[in-house]
Amino acid sequence: MITFIVSVLLLFFGYYFYSRLVERVFLIDKNRQTPAITYSDGVDYVPLPWYKIFLIQFLNIAGLGPIFGALAGAMWGPVAFLWIVLGNIFAGAVHDFFSGMMSIRKNGVSITEITGDYLGLTVKQVMRIFVLIMMIMVGAVFVTGPAKILDSMTKGELGITFWASIIFVYYILATTLPVDKIIGKIYPVFGLALIIMAVSVLISMFVKGLPVPELTLNNLHSDAEKFPVFPMMFITIACGAISGFHATQSPMMARCIQNERYGRRVFYGAMTVEGLIALIWAAIGMSFWGGVQQLNQVMIENQGNAAWAVHHISLNLLGAFGSIIALLGVVAAPITSGDTAFRSARLIIADFIKLNQKPIKNRIIISVFIFLAGFLLTQINFDIIWRYMAWANQTLATIVLWTITVYLIKNEKFYLLTLIPSVFMTAVITTYILFAPEGFNLSKITSYTIGIVCAIIILILFFIKTKFYKH
Repeated sequence: MITFIVSVLLLFFGYYFYSRLVERVFLIDKNRQTPAITYSDGVDYVPLPWYKIFLIQFLNIAGLGPIFGALAGAMWGPVAFLWIVLGNIFAGAVHDFFSGMMSIRKNGVSITEITGDYLGLTVKQVMRIFVLIMMIMVGAVFVTGPAKILDSMTKGELGITFWASIIFVYYILATTLPVDKIIGKIYPVFGLALIIMAVSVLISMFVKGLPVPELTLNNLHSDAEKFPVFPMMFITIACGAISGFHATQSPMMARCIQNERYGRRVFYGAMTVEGLIALIWAAIGMSFWGGVQQLNQVMIENQGNAAWAVHHISLNLLGAFGSIIALLGVVAAPITSGDTAFRSARLIIADFIKLNQKPIKNRIIISVFIFLAGFLLTQINFDIIWRYMAWANQTLATIVLWTITVYLIKNEKFYLLTLIPSVFMTAVITTYILFAPEGFNLSKITSYTIGIVCAIIILILFFIKTKFYKH
């Protein structure tokens, strides 16, 4: 339990101290008007109170990520605490803060445009396609997944098609209507509920005296040879540590924030809270069934079904209240990730073709193509493609970190802030795609060697480019 408590305290210290350093490096301007004011259109650029934006941002980036990912990551043991804490403070929260603040400085544009501005036109074009496909895939999977769960809860009386249709209608409304009409009203409530859910589980864990194991760097995964800590755990635990999906969501709130001084508490703060959620669920995963070994056994028996685990834990620890909490966790949370994924896709296309989104007809024109693509994806089995999503997510995070690093060097700021996480994540994603079964399935030694060499080569190329920037 000491390791868990220290981990929580470190997250708070990270927010209180390190986020201030990050803020000073960026150099916020409290007197500078934000896009919410200068570009206010009543649709996407809508001034909102900072606490609302915080809760919306939190739910946007969280969803099921810090719950499912943390439970899966707990199978490696307490080393997961180390990654969540260090990844959150030095990589994830910095990544989220800069992706939001850079968007504010660039009038609220999407992350695809920002990466292109600093990494070149080719990267911009690739990122537009890459991120757009990723957003539509996220939206599509969060139609079929929640629909199946709702159908099982209603004993199949209405059918999966009925629930999928209801969810689709909601997605269309949430994507096309002004941000303050649905997202601005529902998200703060669900965001607060997700926090209450985690705190309730935390209190119950302490009350029942569940044994949270102490830190060890040993790999406690049931199949340690097939699932080494590096790089597998760093891909599995994304939300809570670092996640590229967050960079697609931050610009949406960059269009609503009324003053740059709120950036730290909204972007860095929301990620800190997400890290706390991840720590709680990792801890409960390691302790609820009696230990990491027992967790591995349970997850194997249930084919890695994290939704079942969340439902089972909630019901047993929180009773009747837990059933409501479980419903929120396995149904509402993914739906709130799906709608913002589709909305983000609309904004990416709008930024690309420079189509004003104030007229409703323009929003509908773009949305028709997005939802048609999303609907077609729900009709096919793309489980194999989806297996690459975890890697694609961390690849996006890595590209955004390099974008921030270039931004810092070009503006003569402290670029080591993101250079170190950039190099590390480059090694992670390269090693993963070489080692993983869905990748090249190479040996561990070969994958490690090539992965580390690739990271070093990219670092050298960065320093060569750095000299170019300075001249």
